[in-house]
Amino acid sequence: MNIVELQKKLIAAARVNVPTDRVPYAFEKRVTALLASRVAPDNMAIWVRGLWRAAVSCAALSLLLGAGLFLSATTTATSNDLSQSFERTLLASFDQTDLSQ
Repeated sequence: MNIVELQKKLIAAARVNVPTDRVPYAFEKRVTALLASRVAPDNMAIWVRGLWRAAVSCAALSLLLGAGLFLSATTTATSNDLSQSFERTLLASFDQTDLSQ
């Protein structure tokens, strides 16, 4: 069928059947009932769900890295103790003032 001829027939049929200004009975009540029945999306629930998933994945990652560090840690006699190094650094200025007097 020719598309142009079909378009002309449809436009002619639409011109014969003119729409009225009459609104169907209780149309506005049906529309407002449909609007009221729709549930607004809860944005906070979406954020909470995502943050819980992130917290679980972070906890799992920290456990894996901690276990890997604990299992692969090798202590040698030449390694410096961090607490001793920190204490020497803090007391270095105090020791220098004692020597100068």
